[in-house]
Amino acid sequence: MSDQLTPRPEHKFTFGLWTVGNQGRDPFGHEVRPVLDPVDSVHHLAELGAYGVNFHDNDLVPHTATPAERDAIVTRFRAALDATGMKVPMATCNLFSLPVFKEGAFTANDPDVRRFAVRKALAAIDLGAEFGAEIFVMWGGREGVEADAAKDVRHALDRYKEAVDLCCEYIREQGYGMRIALEPKPNEPRGDILLPTVGHALAFIGALEFPEMVGLNPEFAHETMSGLSFTHGVAQALWHDKLFHIDLNAQRIGKFDQDFRFGSEGIRDAFYLVRLLEDSGWAGMRHFDAHAYRTEDAAGVWDFALGCMRTYLILKDKAERMRTDTEIQAALKVAKADLLAEPTGPLAAVQKATLDEAALAAQGYGHERLDQLVTELLLGVR
Repeated sequence: MSDQLTPRPEHKFTFGLWTVGNQGRDPFGHEVRPVLDPVDSVHHLAELGAYGVNFHDNDLVPHTATPAERDAIVTRFRAALDATGMKVPMATCNLFSLPVFKEGAFTANDPDVRRFAVRKALAAIDLGAEFGAEIFVMWGGREGVEADAAKDVRHALDRYKEAVDLCCEYIREQGYGMRIALEPKPNEPRGDILLPTVGHALAFIGALEFPEMVGLNPEFAHETMSGLSFTHGVAQALWHDKLFHIDLNAQRIGKFDQDFRFGSEGIRDAFYLVRLLEDSGWAGMRHFDAHAYRTEDAAGVWDFALGCMRTYLILKDKAERMRTDTEIQAALKVAKADLLAEPTGPLAAVQKATLDEAALAAQGYGHERLDQLVTELLLGVR
């Protein structure tokens, strides 16, 4: 493996404990891999060159743990981080697995369930803050409905806003300096989930009490599931300065949430995403929210993790080559891609401009050649 494609901490690659720790269970089959100790995950990922590890509250501390058990787990985990230099940039909260959340969490009809959910989220914020996490991700996996008669979505959005506002208020009171990132998803496990896309979440943020504290954690699979362009969604989040975190994986359109190894499907989409992140200079974590195929044993999990990082670096290299490829750059000129940065206005210039509609309509932009050149670049013949 060339040094250029060897993952290193400066690449800011992170994994969730739930990703490498996934045991291969699916709706039709039981677990095929043993439980993975979080401390072992830290050491393995550090050896592979990762920057950090993220977790749901109960990935690290079981929901039933006593205070003494919690402290012992935290102490042992911190020792592993200290020994390896690994960081915890992000933490999140599981508000979807427990039976109490079967009807919802932040948007449950029962006020006591909502209070339980908020208190669990606040405890998870505390846990993340203990390890220096700067981002707290909120994925509302149970914030949805199948029987529409049972829930007024307008009231549900009121309650969703209230919960996020309460978490922001708590972060401010505690002086944590943490920001919240909402994670959109259209469906699964609910038939319809609230805040299903990047656009829905951006609109929601504008109604919050502390909108400056809240941004997005878009996921490749989630936007792709419903046929949307993930790269376009990420670009819009960047445009709004709301890309706080990102989940990288792979997904086929119209399928269940597959969470495949990054780049294993949709390699062109993955390339344009990497190009966007690198060209924009975005400084955030490159977080892989994916898991190994059910076919894999324990060793295969680490092949999966290395594959995610290596593919990102390969595509990063391709993006750099695209910037220096003279034929591609010439084709971009033909496409007038550079002129999109030129302002259309001011109004007086628009009104006075001499325009030849026929000539404008007749011109070609060379997209076929440009697209083929990029294809050849990705296929390794340029």
